[in-house]
Amino acid sequence: MYNKRCTGVLLIQKSADSPRWVKWIHEPAGIFHCLECLQLDGCWFTWGNAPIWPHHEKCHCRLEAIDYLIVQMNASAYSDYSKFDPYLFNTNGFQTHNKEKLFMEWGYTVEDARWLQAEIERQAREQYIAGNYTLGKLNWNGQRISIRVTIPRKDGTGDVSFITGWMVEPNGKLRLTTPYGGK
Repeated sequence: MYNKRCTGVLLIQKSADSPRWVKWIHEPAGIFHCLECLQLDGCWFTWGNAPIWPHHEKCHCRLEAIDYLIVQMNASAYSDYSKFDPYLFNTNGFQTHNKEKLFMEWGYTVEDARWLQAEIERQAREQYIAGNYTLGKLNWNGQRISIRVTIPRKDGTGDVSFITGWMVEPNGKLRLTTPYGGK
């Protein structure tokens, strides 16, 4: 029997079906700067699912290719706990959205808020890296995207799938804007 000990670095290789990624680069030119282009500066998108480029008639921005490994290693999704408590579970009684009723129907209470936060962040990052997101509104606040997540019903009778809302930030960061944006 032949035994050989190998040491080395594990490389993640891009498969043929992995999305191509680009980074939006704002090139300052002149005194006019489009507020939307400024918000997109440094943001990462898949080639086929990026904001329209050029964005306007005198747009000086460009799209620069990013290696898929960079996206895999650096993409992140984060949220403020306040998006879950008090907002989602309406623990202060100020919200009129009734989202807490849906989550209660699925078996979730405010005691599950930390788990939901972590799970929604994990799935959002995973879906974003896979290119599974939908572009939403773009304005001077930035580019919004929607990402579908799935959680199990607490009674074990299946899963629930719904849309979450995110803001794209530079260098592959996603910031949660709403933990429940609809079915």
